[in-house]
Amino acid sequence: MKSGYQYVNPGQEDQMEISGYHPSLLKKVIVWFFILITACLLRLFFYWFPHLFIKCTHSKCSLAEAKVVILRDQYLQWFVSRVKVTSKNGQLPNSAVKEGVTGIAFSKNTYDSNTPLRMGDTKKSTDHESEGQLSAFDRVLELNRGLIRYFITKKVKYIWNSDSQTFKKLEGLDKNTKCSYFHGCKGLNYAQQQERMTMFGSNSIQIHVTPIIRLLFKEVLSPFYIFQLFSCGIWFADEYYYYASCIVVISVVSITATIYQTRKMQRALRNTIESSTIVTKLTGDTYQDICSDDLVPGDIISIPRNGCIMQCDAVLLTGNCIVNESMLTGESVPVTKTPLPNPKLSKSQEDILFNLKDHSKHVLFCGTHILQTRFYGSQQVRAVVLRTGFSTAKGELVRSILYPKPVDFKFNRDTYIFVAILAGIAGIGFIYTVVLMVQESELFEDIFLRSMDLITIAVPPALPAALTIGIVFAQSRLKKSQIYCISPHSINISGTINVVCFDKTGTLTEDGLNMQSVVPVQDGGFTEEVHDIKLLPAKQSLLLNAMATCHSLTMIDGILSGDPLDLIMFEATNWDLEEPGEEEASRYDMIVPTIVRPKGVNDNKELFDEQFKPKYEEIAIMRQFTFASSLQRMSVITRKLGAPNFELYTKGAPEMIASLSKSETVPSNFHKVLINYTKHGYRVLALAYRSLPTKLKYAKLQRIQREQVERNLTFLGFLVLENRLKPETTPIIHKLLDADIRTVMVTGDNMLTALSVARECGMVNENQKIILVQAFPGTPGKNDPWLEYMYTEDPEDRVHEKSTETRLAMPDGDFTDSYFHFAMDGKSWAIVRNHFPLLLQKICTRGTVFARMSPDQKSQLIEVLQELGYFVGMCGDGANDCGALKTAHAGISLSEAEASVASPFTSKQPNIECVPTLIRQGRGALVTSFGIFKYMACYSLTQFVSVLILYWIFANLTDFEFLYIDLFLLTSLSVTFGYTNAYDKLSKDPPLVSLFSVSPVLSIILHMVVQTAAQVFCYFHVMEQPWFVKYHQNEDDDYTSYENMAVFVVSMYQYITLAVVFSKGKPYRKTVFSNYFFLANLAICIGMSLWLTIYPTDDVAEFFELKPAPSIPYRCIYLGIAAINFFLDYLVETFIIESYFVQERLQCWIEDIFSTSKYQYEILEEEITRDKSWPNISSAESLAQAFERLDSQQARDFDQSSLLSSLLDSASETQSIRSLRSLEVDTSHNDPVFQRETSNVSDGFYMDIDDESQLIKQDPSQGVDNPALDIEGEVSNTGGL
Repeated sequence: MKSGYQYVNPGQEDQMEISGYHPSLLKKVIVWFFILITACLLRLFFYWFPHLFIKCTHSKCSLAEAKVVILRDQYLQWFVSRVKVTSKNGQLPNSAVKEGVTGIAFSKNTYDSNTPLRMGDTKKSTDHESEGQLSAFDRVLELNRGLIRYFITKKVKYIWNSDSQTFKKLEGLDKNTKCSYFHGCKGLNYAQQQERMTMFGSNSIQIHVTPIIRLLFKEVLSPFYIFQLFSCGIWFADEYYYYASCIVVISVVSITATIYQTRKMQRALRNTIESSTIVTKLTGDTYQDICSDDLVPGDIISIPRNGCIMQCDAVLLTGNCIVNESMLTGESVPVTKTPLPNPKLSKSQEDILFNLKDHSKHVLFCGTHILQTRFYGSQQVRAVVLRTGFSTAKGELVRSILYPKPVDFKFNRDTYIFVAILAGIAGIGFIYTVVLMVQESELFEDIFLRSMDLITIAVPPALPAALTIGIVFAQSRLKKSQIYCISPHSINISGTINVVCFDKTGTLTEDGLNMQSVVPVQDGGFTEEVHDIKLLPAKQSLLLNAMATCHSLTMIDGILSGDPLDLIMFEATNWDLEEPGEEEASRYDMIVPTIVRPKGVNDNKELFDEQFKPKYEEIAIMRQFTFASSLQRMSVITRKLGAPNFELYTKGAPEMIASLSKSETVPSNFHKVLINYTKHGYRVLALAYRSLPTKLKYAKLQRIQREQVERNLTFLGFLVLENRLKPETTPIIHKLLDADIRTVMVTGDNMLTALSVARECGMVNENQKIILVQAFPGTPGKNDPWLEYMYTEDPEDRVHEKSTETRLAMPDGDFTDSYFHFAMDGKSWAIVRNHFPLLLQKICTRGTVFARMSPDQKSQLIEVLQELGYFVGMCGDGANDCGALKTAHAGISLSEAEASVASPFTSKQPNIECVPTLIRQGRGALVTSFGIFKYMACYSLTQFVSVLILYWIFANLTDFEFLYIDLFLLTSLSVTFGYTNAYDKLSKDPPLVSLFSVSPVLSIILHMVVQTAAQVFCYFHVMEQPWFVKYHQNEDDDYTSYENMAVFVVSMYQYITLAVVFSKGKPYRKTVFSNYFFLANLAICIGMSLWLTIYPTDDVAEFFELKPAPSIPYRCIYLGIAAINFFLDYLVETFIIESYFVQERLQCWIEDIFSTSKYQYEILEEEITRDKSWPNISSAESLAQAFERLDSQQARDFDQSSLLSSLLDSASETQSIRSLRSLEVDTSHNDPVFQRETSNVSDGFYMDIDDESQLIKQDPSQGVDNPALDIEGEVSNTGGL
């Protein structure tokens, strides 16, 4: 941030500079005076730059006095917004208008409030107030009478904050709100509802379909059409009716098509996005149905049993919801949402602030599909509205579509500069014409028309339309390849991509996993792996039970649904899952659990034999601790039919499970075996078990916290799954690497698996090193963060592998090439980014594998690569990749989910074949744009030279000569020019990005030298002929003359020659001979030009006002001149412009002179190559030893955020405790844990520490027990439940 400037959203992604203005009568009068004397041209300029209009007609002032604000975002885009004033009821008092309102929205007083709403409800004494839950919304409006100043920009509302004297984004309940506030909500009355409706507006994501008349004016007033309008006006005034009329017709068709497409896209987006439904809202003590558009933050809604589409963001208070979040993540895997923890139910849990990211598992996001709900008895599944409208998750996605990151492409910038240069050349011609005609005392009207006409010639009005030709054809070809584009301008950029980032799972590898094997543990050591789960020995039943129960699967419409990994694991057990029916599911107080049992025993109605022993295995899943990425594990508490106690099964990352297990149960070769599987690309999970005390009862079970039981586990073994590479992956990666396009893997998966996949698919050559970067956070006050570098493979292993292959011997001590790759995980990324930002750029220059990366970190990686100067492509399956897909220069989504709508490209083929296809088509479109630009520039300059030569004798080209050149030759050749398809292979050399590189600039200069020389030669040569008659100026503007003929005839062939010369083929486009439309067009153009040159009929010559030479042999001379012209142009383009000297030596020399032209990654790469001492390999230990040391380090530095997350997970499942209080009585006779089971177990509960009585005798209403307590050991205890 720059000093002296004010900002909204400081330090955030959407940070914007803001300045305030109020009207100035004097400035407004002066500006409108100049607008009138410039015939409204100045107003047109201000229409294009509205922020300049405000600056010229308003005076700068403080934001407190501002009537208008000007904002500039991080992309240097300007926005103008009017500041409005309203009251809390939506009506502005007349006194406020007359006296002026500086704005009151935020109180200067501080209150101990649990909600951030600073503009709010009518104060009303309620139970909330007595409990300290009174909303700041209430207090502030009571003090300030609810007068509010605000403005809206990018669909976001900003409210004036009198404390900080700036505007702040209007936020819902998702910021600065304590968790206890939500559980204290009682619903809103009518007055509160109306006040919040005034503040937040309707809960709808409205996509405005612009009226046709407004779109028409917007198109017509664009600079392109204004210049065309100006040109047509000059041409009509100059009686150049035919071409002007053609341009008008073409423009009308183009505008009509643009308006139609714009309206069509707006309607399609509106129909996709906009939706409303009837929701059930709590009003007082009753529920009523209202339209979802009327919801405001703070409303309490009821989620229907059979599900719905969420119309707002809401935090879940009671009940569970199974949700499909594919709209946000791209994954259709059902996700279970649990109630937000209530801090009042736990003594140990602090009343923390609600955080949308940390509490996302308790939030129902707008646009997601709720498949099913489960609730308590007669209770409703209730949720409190957090955000509405464009503030919701879906609204933010839509805003990213409506206000995308602008495409900052050097080619586009250079285009404007080049047009300005052409305008400068036109200015020289303008002066030349004026001087020449003034000397001859021409009329002002003639001088004006001739000089203005020259400007329309030098600056081609059709240039913007011509530049889109290659893009249009490329988009059509991409569609045939099943690649759909919503941002056509990204196609050219995709041709510059030199780095492609790939997600792993679902992108490089298959979507699903295949069950490979299990590796059981027995007596502290691994046994042989078992490929068929049915063959597991009886003594490994715990491992089988863990696979059958430790998952989050659920039945939806009779179909088993859930995470694909869980599905594969459970199906391998050959067990069945049975869930309570719809009626039973609504009665949580009756304790009807999910049951799993082996297949084939469903028909056995007798559960127990005569000795009251179970006839078959049946396990009830009593409680589930959901998977948390911060904890890297999930757990379930189960009870086997007839068993006296509960059991805990845990599944998760091997390193995490090992750290939670008893050391004596973890095999000594744990890391060696793990690495052996992961380095071959297998996905490995670990399973563990714990037998809970027999005296632990259900009521206590529901209140216990996960970290109390997820410790001192018994390690059971590994679950090994195979995640195969897609068959297309390896060939495509090699194809990209052969084209010198970097490939980077960025995944949320395990580092070892990612390294294996990188080797297997060819991202890392078998002879190249991978250096693992490990960052350690250090200890505050003791040591600073530090880094370690180590090889990911043991030298001995590599040498051994190479000795088994028939290869040439490597030099001593050097078993790899000197080139190396970096690998880093998400934890190290965060540390390096915070503490070593400069070093991060060097690592990213060579970084190839980034594992355990969060969605935000994926986006950060792409931003760093872009800062280094790379053009970055991102390919992902949509799952957690949305941010990265939007950030990249060209994001390609392999998912058809709604979340992919923010990605410029979507491939219907679920593999990475789309990447080289897109790059090839992008390169073809970019080279086409370069060729067409050079063609249009040379066309304009060629015609400019023709007109200047003829102006010397006060002649000009005739109307139909102009028409033949502009419409017949130029338009047809420009269109068919771009139809050439992209080349089949990717070249190592990337196409040019800048128009001001040596090649295009030198090309245009040399070609124009040839063109000018040919025209000047013909002009003077015809004068030397004995039959030549000099042209005499006449009042009828009859330009029929030999001078006109000479210049026109030779220029016809020059336009054809330029089209052929600039139509490059290999290595970016196919040969011109593959473009049959272009060849046919050339044949027609050449044939027509030959006819006009050699033997035009009298009628044709009269029509064109052409005066052919009387001698046919002389006419054929022009064919020879045209052939020489073509030969010289071909030599210039092929042997000079495309030569090694120009392309490499001269270009490098220019870049060395202007060192700023080098990209940062090139500078860093040179630095890394020179510095042989970096990185310093700090450890010679094996990878297994390094991971073991890292695990122990992490165990010592226990992550407090993970502890807090586990507390939240535990507390979120205790909401039904009050309904279970009656079940704690007489549990020795009627244990409600499992209705099919009768158990005669003592009701005591033992602990292994002195605080046991606090846990046992504590009243359930007092909350969750002390997390420091453990339940290990077996000590007798007389305390009962």
